[in-house]
Amino acid sequence: MKRIDFLVEGLKDLKTVGTITRSSRYLCKNMIKHINFQEADLIVELGAGDGVITRFILEKMKPNAKLLVFEVNPKFCEILRNIGDDRLIVAEDSAEELANYMQRLKANKVDYVVSALPFVALPKELGLDIVSKCHQFMKQGGRYVQVHYSLLTKKLYQSVFGNVDVNFVPLNVPPAFVLVSEKK
Repeated sequence: MKRIDFLVEGLKDLKTVGTITRSSRYLCKNMIKHINFQEADLIVELGAGDGVITRFILEKMKPNAKLLVFEVNPKFCEILRNIGDDRLIVAEDSAEELANYMQRLKANKVDYVVSALPFVALPKELGLDIVSKCHQFMKQGGRYVQVHYSLLTKKLYQSVFGNVDVNFVPLNVPPAFVLVSEKK
């Protein structure tokens, strides 16, 4: 997707897209460095957008692993489906529906969750529900990796996981924070 097209989608619905620019390669690399790809069988991505982070994940995943991505924007979902990787499962749905997709996949546990959902723009109850469901389905030692452009919602992850490590990524527009939590 061209930058101008991403900008248009972002401006059309900033509340669900969460940004008007794509994540930089520096941000993508920072987000995926928290994943042990040799042990990951199921990775979930929330708010996949046009797939910039998705592609970095797929590049590192083992051949038999699965990547379940949630995205509500139909244009972005079309782009994601056109990636053409059998390991990629595109859910044109809200991340609230994680339980239904876990059941469909006959999966018990998620190894890692990578999220670009704009929790700052979502109702607090919805954000708590989504993060709690991720925690519920995550294996012990699994990690939740979230990108944000401020630290306003750090307490949300602390309330569910207890622990939150923060990484600052200045080489992104705008500069970003990567919040990492581990299920104990």
